[in-house]
Amino acid sequence: MNIHTLFYSVLLVFGFFCVSTVAQTMSKAHPYSVGENLIYEVKFSKAVVRGIEIADLNFAVEVSPDSQNYVVKSEAKSKGLFPKLLNFKFNQNIQSTVDGEKWQVLKTVKRDEQDERVRDSEAVFDYRTKKVIYTETDPNDSARPPRSVASAIENGTQDLITAIYMLRRLPLAVGETFELKISDSGLAYQIPVRVTKRELQKSVSGKVWCFRVEPEVFGKNRLIEKQGSMIIWIADDVLRLPVRAQINSDIGKMEARLKEAKIVN
Repeated sequence: MNIHTLFYSVLLVFGFFCVSTVAQTMSKAHPYSVGENLIYEVKFSKAVVRGIEIADLNFAVEVSPDSQNYVVKSEAKSKGLFPKLLNFKFNQNIQSTVDGEKWQVLKTVKRDEQDERVRDSEAVFDYRTKKVIYTETDPNDSARPPRSVASAIENGTQDLITAIYMLRRLPLAVGETFELKISDSGLAYQIPVRVTKRELQKSVSGKVWCFRVEPEVFGKNRLIEKQGSMIIWIADDVLRLPVRAQINSDIGKMEARLKEAKIVN
């Protein structure tokens, strides 16, 4: 696993709360608040390297200009000494369109820049045929044929970004377990998730009680086919904001913390 893969998995950590597999226990809270903006800071640690800043993650909610659907825009961008120390920089932008009534993802558009490597992709979710069609292109090489992937999906499928906002609809409790359905890059996964503890965590508004949630994303046939562990802390309050996430792997530890939140009432 390289540094970029590990970083990207931090972004994944926020996306393991699909609505479809727990529909029978969802609350009625509205998952999207137009104008809301969440900003996370990501740090990397290993051995003598302690808490070096490597990236910011931004999430913003808008109304789709041509419908009653929602658009969630996210950006992951390298920062600080990270590009110089490892000779690697990245910038990833994702735009997810969500059905305004059924709360399921309709389309995911992504631009992934890693140094000189650039990839554009689009995933279209067709719930009539129960398929997601993913297409990836290289904007710097028009002669390169597109890469396409198709997989079966179920109603209520989320991508890695829209799943974040379903947190507000899940009645989390210590001891609860879920099996989540999520799609990324045209593939579909079933991810077991356990709510293991309730712990006090620092947040932008002071110390808050949080649920400790552990998605099993590492391992064979998982999102990340390597050894490792992932933890996310979700505030036990009305907003249910993810306030902290942590990934441990053989190359070190990455941690994302909420550093700024614009909340719209």
